[in-house]
Amino acid sequence: MKISEHFNLERTQHELDFVDIDTTRDTRLFVDPYFLATRIDSFSVQASLTLRSFFAQFVYLVRENRHTDAKALFFHLNEPNETCLGMSTGVPAGRGIGDDDAHRIYESLIQSRAIETGIVEHLEDCRLFVDGIDKDKTSDMTTNIIRRHLIEYTQAQCTLWEIPLQPDVPSGFFWRRDTRDWDNVLTRMLVINESPVLLVPKAITSYVKKYTAARYRQHYVLNFLQHKHLRLNSALVQRIERKDGTERLYVTKKSIVEHEGGLPKHRLAEFTRNHPDVFREFKQKEATGYDSLKNRDIDEEDLSEICDHLLHQLDNTQPGSASATAYHRLVVAILELVFYPRLMAPTIEQEIHDGRKRIDLVFDNAATTGFFHSLHDISQIPSQYIFVECKNYSRDVANPELDQICGRFSPNRGRFGIVACREIDNMEMFLARCSDTYSDDRGLVVPLVDADMRSLIEEVRIHSGTPGERLLNERKRAVALR
Repeated sequence: MKISEHFNLERTQHELDFVDIDTTRDTRLFVDPYFLATRIDSFSVQASLTLRSFFAQFVYLVRENRHTDAKALFFHLNEPNETCLGMSTGVPAGRGIGDDDAHRIYESLIQSRAIETGIVEHLEDCRLFVDGIDKDKTSDMTTNIIRRHLIEYTQAQCTLWEIPLQPDVPSGFFWRRDTRDWDNVLTRMLVINESPVLLVPKAITSYVKKYTAARYRQHYVLNFLQHKHLRLNSALVQRIERKDGTERLYVTKKSIVEHEGGLPKHRLAEFTRNHPDVFREFKQKEATGYDSLKNRDIDEEDLSEICDHLLHQLDNTQPGSASATAYHRLVVAILELVFYPRLMAPTIEQEIHDGRKRIDLVFDNAATTGFFHSLHDISQIPSQYIFVECKNYSRDVANPELDQICGRFSPNRGRFGIVACREIDNMEMFLARCSDTYSDDRGLVVPLVDADMRSLIEEVRIHSGTPGERLLNERKRAVALR
């Protein structure tokens, strides 16, 4: 049974920020440390820093010849069943690193000289050069190390969707950057059928098809060796006569693999020590075009039916304080549908200023192109977080609502926000007020009313490129250029 079904959320994967896992079996998705390192959203940046801290400590202990302490770091990297992600069949059983695996993997790392020579700099490099570590093991290792980040994310999503949390549950071991050590605390956890569950942002999951030993071997190492054998005119060079009498020289990758004994991982490490520029090119090129999975990659659902359902809810949610919470969550679902993966990790009623102020909704800005990226990259508007104030009013919004959202802005948090409301009688007047706020350097605010929400949903239905870009840019121009 999926999380959404278990708690009767009446939301699909398109409307939820986390992977809507079935807690009775593993979903074949992975948390890829390399993908995390390429992302710019706050969750990924913090999680990646924690991973870097863990591996830096491991490298330090190895180079200080503190092998017992270094090996001990692996003993808390086992059985991360809480996410229900990975390769297991049937009930999630985990494929983490146990005591035997820890010893074997540690010895493989040491014998390969990957740490000593600096080839393995980060956790994700292990799956390229160390036998026994592949995408499932690195995903398990990553989950354990960043467990505290996943717990905090789970707590935020449960608060957002009113999913009950159980107090005083052991967190399981997680890595602390401040102490550079493992920790285990009692905290609020999502518990289903007496088992803790961790929710994972769908934006950070991956099938792990890019940063792999097979891809490095096939498209970089073998390409290099092909050119080398051709340049040296080695015994692997084959010749074929063209129709015009000239010869074409070529070397097959199959012949190189046979000549190199299959190019196992330890041979890849040896090659990389001798040709670090090839590995550098691999890392640089693989970092580009690494996108979040689409909703349909995770769960095939009828998009048109989802759009119809959201439109129906929008039409039937009555203005007024009695429906304020329902409207807030409807706005979350619509914005998730429209703006994923550009926005992620929504939180509701986020406290700032030591709890003296609250923001209705906050999203992490994960955009690398388009409107949300251009806010800071071109317009110089800080936008690490995107603020959304939801006003389920039966009356017009005016200056007090603008003042409210602008009071939440700061250079560190962000200075862009959306006022989501049901209707604005005089849109021109409201945009003029937003323009005054922008001219006074108090931040950029744009409105989205029910008619806009309907338009955005219809954009999603017809798969019209990147939904919302045209509308947001129009609103921004109407405010900034007035």
